[in-house]
Amino acid sequence: MSAFAARIGLFGVVLGLLAACGVGGADDTKDEKKVELNVGDKAPAFEARTDQDKSWKSVDHYGKKWVVVYFYPGDFTPGCTAQANAFRDAMHKLAEKGVEVVGISGDAVKTHELFKKAQKLNFPLLTDEDGTVARKFGVPVGPGAKVKAKDADGKVIEIERAATLARWTFVVGKDGKIAYMNAKVTPADDAKKITEFITKAEEK
Repeated sequence: MSAFAARIGLFGVVLGLLAACGVGGADDTKDEKKVELNVGDKAPAFEARTDQDKSWKSVDHYGKKWVVVYFYPGDFTPGCTAQANAFRDAMHKLAEKGVEVVGISGDAVKTHELFKKAQKLNFPLLTDEDGTVARKFGVPVGPGAKVKAKDADGKVIEIERAATLARWTFVVGKDGKIAYMNAKVTPADDAKKITEFITKAEEK
């Protein structure tokens, strides 16, 4: 084998390892054309299971209220916990403005149930284990992961999620169109930014 061929072979092995570890958050699991949404586009319709294992259909919510749809990597992780708690603490103010919030990750229904109870969340969490919903919004989907955490009773648990979604946040306006989107979310500041955006939009 020539030196050049050896280098090519090694390069392929390295790429394979990087892909297996989910480095870069690349979405290699589907071959279909990647969706690219923009502000003003019609919000994608979708259906998903909630933390209570009930059906949540966007058609029942779009066009009636402001709907915040935020995608996040996984339950019980530090950044996602901070983001969820920020929305929890802002829910009273958001609800007064006619805003509904849903969080979406690749975690299972049972994991969502445990996370919601542990953090005392006051909004639904939706499961997207195969990344179907995320891809409709153009959100990158990476491999799953295992996480150790503590439940509401302080018991150490090990959970496994099927997919890891990128942290993107969308606001669907009362007209059913994308009014706001952020692909570079700072977890703890997300709820504040959303509240400010909707407050200004309502004043126009």
